[in-house]
Amino acid sequence: MDNAVTLIQAYLRLNGYFTVTEFPIVEAIKHGGHRTVTDIDVLAFRFPSAGRLITQKGKGAQKDRLIGRIDSALGILDDGADMIIGEVKEGRAQINHSARDPAVLRAALTRFGCCHGDEDRDGHGDGVDALVESLIRKGQGTTEDGHRVRIVAFGSVLPETDPGYHTISLGQVIAYAKAYLNDHWEVFRVAELKDPALGFLATMIKSEAESTVAP
Repeated sequence: MDNAVTLIQAYLRLNGYFTVTEFPIVEAIKHGGHRTVTDIDVLAFRFPSAGRLITQKGKGAQKDRLIGRIDSALGILDDGADMIIGEVKEGRAQINHSARDPAVLRAALTRFGCCHGDEDRDGHGDGVDALVESLIRKGQGTTEDGHRVRIVAFGSVLPETDPGYHTISLGQVIAYAKAYLNDHWEVFRVAELKDPALGFLATMIKSEAESTVAP
């Protein structure tokens, strides 16, 4: 997996999202063949009120502790369900043309398990087509169930003008992840971190902490 994508996956997971990375989009071509059109760097879904719970052994639920806070840079204004179709760049944060292709967006929405029909449940709307159009024009939309869907670009350099979709800098991602680990180091220092990005950051934090201890 690409290093930047690995970092974004870790960041989104810290913020309570479930993720799918490097999701291939395959289309049918002439004579019964198929080809890969593109892949989506990251698809992510966050349920309302998602968080990381630290339980108390042998205690009731009232003793459990919820840690962490969602990063304000994600631009979540309420606690509703949030779906992200994300593009990750090491350079400028921007969305490739293919990521705004209606067919690609339809495939992404179907992977989320929603919006795969041509009409809404009452048979009156445009269903997936209306949501795809909203994503292309405004960078966000809402499903029939009220779930927010957004296009988000991650990169080292943010655009100077509004590109029509949400952007987050890799610098902010790293700063948030390091602060999260530092704030809850008593938890993560004993956790066996399988995520390579979090594992690397945890090693940095541990090394910095040990280097300040006098021999």
